[in-house]
Formats: sequence, structure tokens, C-alpha cells
Amino acid sequence: MKITAFNGSPRGEHGNTQIMVEAFLEGAKRAGADVESILLVKKNIRHCMGCFTCWTKTPGLCVIKDDMPGLLDKYIKSDVVIIATPLYVDYVSGITKDFMDRTLPIVCPEFEKDDTGQTRHKKRYQKYPSMIVMSNCGFPEAGQFEVLRLFCEREVRNNKAKVIAQIYRSQGPLLESDNPDTRPVVEKYKELLKQAGEEVVKHGQLSLKTKEELEKPLIPEDEYRRATNESWKE
Repeated sequence: MKITAFNGSPRGEHGNTQIMVEAFLEGAKRAGADVESILLVKKNIRHCMGCFTCWTKTPGLCVIKDDMPGLLDKYIKSDVVIIATPLYVDYVSGITKDFMDRTLPIVCPEFEKDDTGQTRHKKRYQKYPSMIVMSNCGFPEAGQFEVLRLFCEREVRNNKAKVIAQIYRSQGPLLESDNPDTRPVVEKYKELLKQAGEEVVKHGQLSLKTKEELEKPLIPEDEYRRATNESWKE
């Protein structure tokens, strides 16, 4: 199994998003997967111009000369792709959005109805990778990811993807905290991410127990709010 993670955090390898990605991929690799982690911030990805040339003059190929052709090749050849992003204003980061916009060439311009009766574009390829969406935020509760959950439902239709896991981490700053009181909790969470990586490789999905454990807050929400407010005062 080939798993490719596309991390859209502007902080790159120094971000909390990458902590999550690395732990998950470590578990997947341990289970036998071929894994790759790509930091989009280190790639040249320009905005989609909406010219539709990738549908007309050069079908399946964008005319913009940047790093996207190579990234799309890795995307479509993967069995599983991870779209990893910090939560920015309730949604994905700008880098992640540019990347997702530029996946337009992997579908065709012609319309068809999907299983829900909604109109979508036809497939360009016979095989599309399954998708995992991974994110973290600085807020204390898991409800902050409502927009991303809706995005997953739509992305299933837009990019012909099957979303096999959604992994959202509230209280994200704790992942890089050096506080000795929270380190054991964070290490336990990272072990859960490794377990999730193994489960995806072995079973193609997460167990209900792992899903539930991944959703639990790292520390009580009120405690996190107080600590965060105090840190900003300092």
C-alpha cells in the first residue's frame, strides 16, 4: 500500500500538523506501507486561474508551470492520500486550498449524476486513492471541525474519493508543549495515531474504539482554556 501525506501547514516540519502526520505514517510503515510525507509549503504551487485549459487544450494537464504536475502524479498513484492541514478560520489553510483547487485535472468536464442525485464531473482515471483528512486547531473542543467534516462529505463527490478516516485534534498546541504534566498524555495520543496508521493498512479503516479514543480531549476543556489565556498574558 502506498500512502502519501500532503501537509498544507505553513509551519512545515515545525508544525503540530506534522507531529500528527509523522506518528500516523510511522504506524502505517510499521504495518508494511510505503509512506511519503510532502510539505506543500516547500513546493511551488500557484493559484488555479480557472482557465479550464486542463479540460480543453491539454486534457488532464495544467498549463501552469510549477510543482503541481509531479504532485498530482504522486496523488493519483497512491492508494491512500492524507490531506493534512491546521484549522484556519474554520477551514483548511490557504496552501491546502490552492493544492485542492489544482487537483481539477484529475476529473473530466462532462457531467453525470452521483448516487445522491447531485451533478458531478466524470472520472478521468479508473482508480482514485482513498482519502484521510487530518487536522488540528488551537481551540479546546472537537466541535470546531464542523466545516471540515462537511468538506469531507463534499470531497467524496468532487474528487471521486472515499474518505476512510477523519482525524481531528483540538488543543493542538499541547502536541509541542514541553510541560512535563502533559507530555505523558501527548505521548499516549501519538501512540494512538501510530495505531490508527496500522489499522488503515491492515483493515482499510479505523476501529470504532480508536476513533473514540482519538476524539477525546487531551486535558479538560476548562483547564485548557485557562492555561491558554494565561500563556497569552505572559
